[in-house]
Amino acid sequence: MTSLVDRTVAALRAEHDALAALVRTLTDDQLAAASGASEWTVAQVLSHLGSGAEIGRAPIAKAAGETVAEEDHRTIWDRWDASAPRAQAEGYLEYDSRWLDTVEAFTPEQRSSLTVELGFLPEPVPLLTALGMRLSEVANHSWDVRVAFDPQARVDAGSAEVLVELLTGPLGFLVGFFGKPAELGKPVSVAVPGAALVIDDAVTVADHLESPSATFDGPAEAFIRLLSGRLKAPYDEGVSVEGSVTLDELRRVFPGF
Repeated sequence: MTSLVDRTVAALRAEHDALAALVRTLTDDQLAAASGASEWTVAQVLSHLGSGAEIGRAPIAKAAGETVAEEDHRTIWDRWDASAPRAQAEGYLEYDSRWLDTVEAFTPEQRSSLTVELGFLPEPVPLLTALGMRLSEVANHSWDVRVAFDPQARVDAGSAEVLVELLTGPLGFLVGFFGKPAELGKPVSVAVPGAALVIDDAVTVADHLESPSATFDGPAEAFIRLLSGRLKAPYDEGVSVEGSVTLDELRRVFPGF
């Protein structure tokens, strides 16, 4: 049986290959187009993904014993921000490929045993957690790029399935960052594809609930976009919620990033 870490790496590879194929076709005008991310152009989304890959590779490579010369994060961001749109797109292709080459080279033993010091969390995390955080970022921002040219774009179904499983386990803490339960003001539990969303004093994703108070009617990718604030009109066609909470109420809990 393929492990969750292997499936996460495979999803990241699929995301890269699909987005890279699109990026290579984009004109300068298309790179300057508005993306699905509020206030960012397509090139700026690619810059965000590329700088994240550059910064994120260092702690993962160090965990595997590689000597890495690290640069101050602000310096890296400033360099990417100052780059022309075409350079941002090409930089994304280069640095995301380099990040993937690093993680794909890990042995099965490394994939199961490595811990990574990310710097912004209180303690090192398993490699799976670091990979899952990257997948959450990549899946949502890849949609931001693709939806600029295809209003019917969706988060990759394979990535969404993996992310739902990760959110019931090692990525559960992310939902606490995304969610604003005080915006709802009442406890609810919502059956979602492959899991259940629980909102009370906090927000959690459970792998199963016997009697949820509402049902999210839509695919897993729509649930992932809900959590990241991307399930908005006109990109919510065919999605509804029945029971003790409405879709609009859930959207208030997850304003996005």
